Amino acid sequence: MSTSSTSPASAKDQPSANTDHLAWRRHLPALSSAATGIERASDAWDAVSDSSCDRDGWPIDEEGHADGKVKRDAEAWKHVEVFLAHGPEVLAGIRATASGADYVEGPVSEDLRRLRGIDTTLERAGRLRHEWDQIMALMDASLPGSRKIYESRAERIRNADGWRYADELSLQGPALVRAADYLADRADSDQPSQTERARVALARSAAENRAALPASPSVPPAPTPVAPGRSR
Repeated sequence: MSTSSTSPASAKDQPSANTDHLAWRRHLPALSSAATGIERASDAWDAVSDSSCDRDGWPIDEEGHADGKVKRDAEAWKHVEVFLAHGPEVLAGIRATASGADYVEGPVSEDLRRLRGIDTTLERAGRLRHEWDQIMALMDASLPGSRKIYESRAERIRNADGWRYADELSLQGPALVRAADYLADRADSDQPSQTERARVALARSAAENRAALPASPSVPPAPTPVAPGRSR
């Protein structure tokens, strides 16, 4: 006989509705690390740029300036890849969890408004990655054995083009993480109160059902026995 889908064994393996609803928050550590990584890459570049340029901003150490930019772009692109892998699911979770009032006022209202442009950022960065994949596939097909010669230069071009998206994510990324953290924590804190409200509602319903039951019909009194008459 087949096992019913509602059997205890199958129910045990199913995640709770609340856990499934907030499954997107498992991506938050990776996104938080990526946002920090972009910030560090940018800060490191600022230090190199300051030390390799004169007061007017012109490079005095052109080689060191160029190498610093290449390093910044390569480091930042790695973190853009993380946002491409984890960002869309978290963004969808935020939009499913946030209320209209959250966008107007509240602790993350500004962060939520800042996320309005992140779709375009991720879409364009994803397009750049797709173009890179196509170039690598074409290179493997048309220039067998020569990929290593051209791959480094192609990577530099991709990373340089990708810096604009890393720069945008340096603002949008932290906003994404802060909004997700807040909404996930609020959902957790709301869960006990929701459970309590459900318990009270069930208790009230049971009481109303008892009150609505018709009264039991009264049992008619037993007839009084008639005394036997005397025989004449």
